[in-house]
Amino acid sequence: MDMWKDRIPVGLLLRLSILLTAVCLGVHLYLDTSWQGSPAPLASGRPIHSDQNREQQTRMIQVSAEALEQDKNFKISFLQALKRDSQARRKDRDHEDLLSPLQPRRKQTPRWHIDLQPWASESQSLEDEAKRFLSYITTPQVSCASLAGAEGAGDWAVCLDPKYSLIHRIQSKHCRVYSFGLGVDNKSLERLLSGSGCEVHCFDPGLEQPHLQKASMWFHRLSVHWRDPNPAVAAKHQYANTKKLATIFNDFGHRDVDVLKADMESAEWKILENLVLEGVLDSVGQLLLELHLHWAGFEVSGNDPSVVRYWFSLLKELERANFRLFRVHSNPARPHLFLHKNVLNASSAYTLSWVNTQRKPSRMPDKNRQ
Repeated sequence: MDMWKDRIPVGLLLRLSILLTAVCLGVHLYLDTSWQGSPAPLASGRPIHSDQNREQQTRMIQVSAEALEQDKNFKISFLQALKRDSQARRKDRDHEDLLSPLQPRRKQTPRWHIDLQPWASESQSLEDEAKRFLSYITTPQVSCASLAGAEGAGDWAVCLDPKYSLIHRIQSKHCRVYSFGLGVDNKSLERLLSGSGCEVHCFDPGLEQPHLQKASMWFHRLSVHWRDPNPAVAAKHQYANTKKLATIFNDFGHRDVDVLKADMESAEWKILENLVLEGVLDSVGQLLLELHLHWAGFEVSGNDPSVVRYWFSLLKELERANFRLFRVHSNPARPHLFLHKNVLNASSAYTLSWVNTQRKPSRMPDKNRQ
């Protein structure tokens, strides 16, 4: 031991000690600085945040809250804008409705049902409905100064009063007549009008030939219906036996008819409904129709008071289309049956004649003038 003390000076040992202390101090300072700049270690599975990280998260939370509040305010403002826009559009529509009588309207869409009239009474009884209906069909609405065909044409007659269009159409040789019925129907009126220069078409589904011209009149194996035939069924036959009046007009190239006569044996109600709903009545000058009242008619359903109310509503639709009743005829030989009952001694059939008081025949030429 004394030997090592003699060999190593005391001054050297002192310098080494100072140097070693300085190195240890440097290492300690380096490690301490590195630890503060490194990410925080995990303790118990949860992050340990520094004060700086907490401040950053607090600012992020505040920014998110402000963004949510702004988004909420934007949605509220958007909904309020939609509401104001809806109210403005409603006001615009109301303004257009106020101006509509002075502005042309677009063409109305096809109707799907007629407008039923109110009940004749609160009791909704058959007797009250029948009384109103029978009073309506037996009371002419306009007078006719000149009738033609009443004496020699059985139950049928047309009005040749100069205040209506038929006589003027006859004189100008532009008169056209459609007659629908069975082969046994009296054709005296048709022959009378044909002799006056009218173009007369008689429709009878019982004919053997599709088309036939006889005694200056046309005969067609065809009848009017309230619906067109099924295309699948019609394709099997060269000629369909029944068609709607609008379809017949189109097939024949006709735009209007001056006299429409029909004895359809209880199909008249649904045919008349089709004419009303499709707006075909505007193309008819005078309508001669035999009504059958002993039963409801084809495809007419409901109890008896409802059926009579439906009949009455259909005839009121005629009145709305500017048709006015000018003649009523009932055959005393017919049985007195009203929906299978004797109601107010009513006949089972009436022949009614209407004139279109606003008749304006088309000035455009037909596609195929017969």
